[in-house]
Amino acid sequence: MKKTNAMRILESAKISYETASYDDDGEHTLSRGAAERTAEKLGLNPEQVFKTIVMRTESKECVVFCQSAVCEINLKKARSACGAKEISPVKSEELLALTGYVRGGCSPLGMKRKFRTFIDETALLYDKIYVSAGVRGEQLCLSPEDLVKATEATVCDLALEG
Repeated sequence: MKKTNAMRILESAKISYETASYDDDGEHTLSRGAAERTAEKLGLNPEQVFKTIVMRTESKECVVFCQSAVCEINLKKARSACGAKEISPVKSEELLALTGYVRGGCSPLGMKRKFRTFIDETALLYDKIYVSAGVRGEQLCLSPEDLVKATEATVCDLALEG
């Protein structure tokens, strides 16, 4: 397997991680199902699989959110976390140019530029969580504390209730 930018960043920071591979079926719609399907393919608890969502504020700043596969992001909480009045997801066709990643393979680590990152607090409930390794079909498994450290993320409540 080829090393991704995300893997190189973890290695240079001396952060241990494991990888988990799955067959990518090319289904990467904005629906909640994509991350849940990844968990299912890997036989993982979907609450431990975190999707990476890149959003843009009204001032055109890009911000990154990591949220459990079983939850949706509460936009009000996301706005509050990053201090924005308005926030909306980056369009699929813009993702590669902004981050270096494609939808379904977007890692919170190793983007073209360093963006402010926010990780939902439920990540800290687990010894290990999974995030994209930066390519479709590959996940990184690491401690949530190490992910927070490597991304310099803010941990906060992002979940949409109920």
